[in-house]
Amino acid sequence: MDIAALVLWLLPVAYVAYIYSSLPASVPVHFDIDGKADRYGSRGEFLALQGVLMGTSALVYLLLKFLPAIDPKKYVKYGEATFQKLALGLVLFLAALDIAIAYATLNNSFDVGKLILPVVGLLFAFIGNVMNSIKPNYFAGVRTPWTLEDPDTWRSTHRLASKLWFFGGIGLTIAVLLLPNKVGMIVFLSIVAILVLIPVIYSYLYYKKHHPSNQN
Repeated sequence: MDIAALVLWLLPVAYVAYIYSSLPASVPVHFDIDGKADRYGSRGEFLALQGVLMGTSALVYLLLKFLPAIDPKKYVKYGEATFQKLALGLVLFLAALDIAIAYATLNNSFDVGKLILPVVGLLFAFIGNVMNSIKPNYFAGVRTPWTLEDPDTWRSTHRLASKLWFFGGIGLTIAVLLLPNKVGMIVFLSIVAILVLIPVIYSYLYYKKHHPSNQN
């Protein structure tokens, strides 16, 4: 798992090194809602952005890898394999994001939104695929006061969220690929809001239904 993560982590490094000599002195460093460059900067600024993404990827992977050691109640150890899969998936996502930004930097005519947003949709689908296996913990999953208080609420909420995020992620990917950028962005943000809010609301309603004595 660590070797696979390291290979994925190094892919953007190899790609940036390959294209670096072809980059102009002034490169796009920000893109608008239509996926077009709207701000330019130096090569150094571009490399700084790459460094931030690479650092974030490494930090996320190491955090998830060593969660069992820092979890105060040692809940994570019961789902350690799931966290390893999640960590590898996030490294893959950030590597794809990194390469997409680098490619769009080199090719100004490329619509970066048509790659980044579908990749985010696939990330939601991937997280949904593993979410049902996440055991109660303080670091990942639908962590509301009600899921953390009651294991049954946690399990029921994550069963729902797993299906919701998987199919919602697939829907997100298809929608942003087929729709115009501005409409696709509206649909994207709307679906993301639904994916976030429904599990939170459900966890409260489930807990209230099964623990009426704890309600004021």
